[in-house]
Amino acid sequence: MTRVGVHRRADGSGVALDLATTALLPRVLATTARGARVALVGARALLLAGDEVHVDVVVGDGCELDLVEVAGTVAYDGRGGAASAWTVHARLGEGARLRWHGEPFVVATGADVVRRVELDLAAGAQALLREVLVLGRSGEAGGALLATTRARLAGRALLAEDLELREPGLRGSPALLGGARCLDTVTLLGARGEGEDVFQLEQPGSQARALLTAAHTSPLAPVWARWRAGMPEPSPSPGEGDRGLVSSPAGTGRT
Repeated sequence: MTRVGVHRRADGSGVALDLATTALLPRVLATTARGARVALVGARALLLAGDEVHVDVVVGDGCELDLVEVAGTVAYDGRGGAASAWTVHARLGEGARLRWHGEPFVVATGADVVRRVELDLAAGAQALLREVLVLGRSGEAGGALLATTRARLAGRALLAEDLELREPGLRGSPALLGGARCLDTVTLLGARGEGEDVFQLEQPGSQARALLTAAHTSPLAPVWARWRAGMPEPSPSPGEGDRGLVSSPAGTGRT
């Protein structure tokens, strides 16, 4: 399991990071008194048949975490082998902030992938995610993909979505992808984002989505930038100064 956690120090001297590595290596890019910016770097080729990647994210009360993917992920042709899985579980404490800008997740022809994303937000927490799903590399039709998302805010259901893209005939339906092979989604949870063609959830949350034939043509970059700019910083604890944190060493452990 790859783990990225950020928590306030008990003595108020900034934050502590809890990092664990497996197929993905978390690398600290920057730190502040309230959080960190961490890159996820692949340690090897991903995803191969039978691979199970699990990413556990914990953002403590009043902390913030920016996750950055330095490259896209490719689920390769499994050649009849077992399905692969990509699972993310994120837990946000009270008033926490999580921003995760994902790079393209490419499902090559012959791949069979289950992608799960689960988020639990405490009161006052906010999460901003960008996911780019791509069926096939250049010239390919793409493999099988089941993508599920579950989000809860203060214990109440916020978002539940199952995207069934395992059957070529079904995913070509006008109700799903039609003639597109890329799906770009920006999701804001715990607050509402403004803009045209934005889907508003029943509880505080918004989604902007684009169907594309090529990921680089997506119009959603300004939406991400605007919603990111609109996320307020976590409120500091009483008496907290602007003390920062020295970057953590590479590898597994705490700082």
